[in-house]
Amino acid sequence: MLNDLLHRCRPTPGGRLVAGLCLTLGLLAGQARAEPLTPLIAAPPSAAVSIIIDDLGNLKQRDLRAIHLPWPLTYAFLPHTPHARELASLTHGLGKEVMLHLPMEAQEHHALGPGGLTQDMAHDDFLRTLRRDLGAVPYISGVNNHMGSLLTQNPARMGWLMQELGDHDDLFFVDSYTTASSVAVKAANENWVPNIRRDVFLDSDRDPASIRAQLQRLARLAREHGIALGIGHPYPETLDVLQAELPGLRAQGIEILPVSQLLDQHMQRFRTWRAFLSP
Repeated sequence: MLNDLLHRCRPTPGGRLVAGLCLTLGLLAGQARAEPLTPLIAAPPSAAVSIIIDDLGNLKQRDLRAIHLPWPLTYAFLPHTPHARELASLTHGLGKEVMLHLPMEAQEHHALGPGGLTQDMAHDDFLRTLRRDLGAVPYISGVNNHMGSLLTQNPARMGWLMQELGDHDDLFFVDSYTTASSVAVKAANENWVPNIRRDVFLDSDRDPASIRAQLQRLARLAREHGIALGIGHPYPETLDVLQAELPGLRAQGIEILPVSQLLDQHMQRFRTWRAFLSP
């Protein structure tokens, strides 16, 4: 119950906070403890964003440009792609964060490519495929879903996924949030897997003006809520905008962090709320 209530206190995909619920929780807890809310929940020292670059591993020269951007972005590689292992090793060698971009079944009938997880897989086949995927990309710190608008709605399959990730203490999960009906965060919480949800897709529209607007939206969410997570792709338009605009984010006092560090801030907020509201 508490996990569900606290999750509602996170920014929604539209960037709005469920203020009434959070205020009610804070007032009730404050009455019970006779302690003010503000001193117990420390604001982060500055706003911070993370940006994941998805769909890496197929096109070497394109992906190399993304990897060499001079900021601590996080890079998500599709399993069993021609260059995933080599480029993930290079990314790690540059001190940057690597993730597995895990193909999951979508509501539309898109081809998943090798290593895809579908809802008609039996338990053993699902886990065998997942374990091969986890082993296909070296140095991963976490996992996010590639597509998955169908599979992430399936509580049983998300349970299987998170149970396996829970056996890897060093892995986190990012819900790319390709459907509002996703139960991935709930399943991750139930299996004690550190997790966070995507706030902004930067380049659903590849027009540079649209990408800049989405990046500005990401910055605004970070200023409003302390942290925000964006996902983009190694399109030339996206890389051009990031190259031009990321220095301006830092000039505005917005820190650019690997996802694991942003997740640390997110989980600290969760732990602080839980401690505050505990009897």
